[in-house]
Amino acid sequence: MKSKKLHIVSFDVPFPPNYGGVIDVYYKCKSLHALGFEINLHCYQYGREPAEKLLSYCKTVNYYKRNKIINPALLYGASALPYIVSTRADKRLLENLLKDDAPILFEGLHSTYLLNEPSIDNNRCYVRTHNIEHEYYKKLADVERNPFKRLFFNKESQRLAQYEQVLKKAKMVFSISQPDKIHFEKVNPNTALVSAFHESATIESLEGVGNYALYHGNLAVGENNHAACYLAENVFPKVDFPCMIAGNNPSNKLISLCKKNNIQLVDNKSNKEIIDLIKNAQINVLVTFQKTGIKLKLLNALFKGRHCIVNEAMVDATGLETLCHISNIAEDLAKSIEQLKNTPFTQSEIEKRQHILGTTFDNLHNATLIDGYIFG
Repeated sequence: MKSKKLHIVSFDVPFPPNYGGVIDVYYKCKSLHALGFEINLHCYQYGREPAEKLLSYCKTVNYYKRNKIINPALLYGASALPYIVSTRADKRLLENLLKDDAPILFEGLHSTYLLNEPSIDNNRCYVRTHNIEHEYYKKLADVERNPFKRLFFNKESQRLAQYEQVLKKAKMVFSISQPDKIHFEKVNPNTALVSAFHESATIESLEGVGNYALYHGNLAVGENNHAACYLAENVFPKVDFPCMIAGNNPSNKLISLCKKNNIQLVDNKSNKEIIDLIKNAQINVLVTFQKTGIKLKLLNALFKGRHCIVNEAMVDATGLETLCHISNIAEDLAKSIEQLKNTPFTQSEIEKRQHILGTTFDNLHNATLIDGYIFG
């Protein structure tokens, strides 16, 4: 039997699994471990603590300090590398990866600095893409009000667009969504779709009726703050139904809008408390103005919540369209909330979700795909 030893290089410490990218990494480790993989995890650390829990699924866990500099703008006269890549360069990582010839899975374009390293055999190298990063950073720039941050995001987008060609050197790319697959196979034809890993094994949605509509997300992320402010200003004030926004680090603008429009703002809650809010809501309302990747908050809402109202950008080409109520303008989003606020969520809807989510978004199915691509 072929050994299933694997190095995973993560852009961040994937515990606790409480935001998009690290959720995918953490539950990927857990699922690959269940298939018998011997995982050596390598994490860049910049604010999150070492996590003993990771040793439940990984044979070893190595931590590397991310070399963040005070002013990222200084980087751009000296290097063509994106900031998110150049700050994740570490000689110890190279030394550890060269101790054996096991395959290497780089998590995100962020972690691929060593794809340019001559001593690393590219036939060992696989990359999991979480976004089309230059599009993601361009959208961050579009919604950023701070001129210095906006300049940084725009510059980073340009660098990432140039740097993306490094993916040609990988043996294979695992994209997280079908639109991303179409994009990345133009760079590396050996690209496969492996959908997002997440915490849910079964549908946990409750039948019946809840008594509020909810938007949730990490509000420190510009995209999520923008979506929350849009709902707080243009949608939630138009409905006769309690509305709530949940997430950490809300902006002053969002705090003001919620106070002005009598919207409950819930911040600094644990992951379990957020999950409870999702499960008990009558409606999860999720909008985005970025089409890249797949939104793990949407999977959470579908696996755990009742009715789900989204805009088209949230579900575009995900295969999840039939599980959601889609509205694209504020007036229609408000009307959808009014129509669903007293509508019970039924067992037949739960069964429909199980049928659609049960394969493409099943963690063991997707871990088996990775197994086949690397060791098959």
